[in-house]
Amino acid sequence: MTTKTSPSKLPALIGAGIGLAAFLAVALLPALLYGGYAGVLLAGGIFGAPVTASLGVRALIVFGMVLGVTAVGSLFAVAGAAAGAAVGALLRASPAEKKAEHRA
Repeated sequence: MTTKTSPSKLPALIGAGIGLAAFLAVALLPALLYGGYAGVLLAGGIFGAPVTASLGVRALIVFGMVLGVTAVGSLFAVAGAAAGAAVGALLRASPAEKKAEHRA
């Protein structure tokens, strides 16, 4: 049930989709690389500086990569949703409605 006073979620959803598409096009590879580097630093701090290819080290590196992709992807989605909601709010506020409110 949609009422006239509730704002539409469609512009925010479209903005979130555009943000995720921009993430896939621009930031997926850097998020993987920087997350992997953070995982290597974490593994070096826990297991010792020259890291060996053990299961724990590999798990920490993959954890860093997943965390990097998740964090940057959610940042792009939230920023896109905020931008979409702002554009939707600007497009909803038309001058004709404001003039009708001032006359009443």
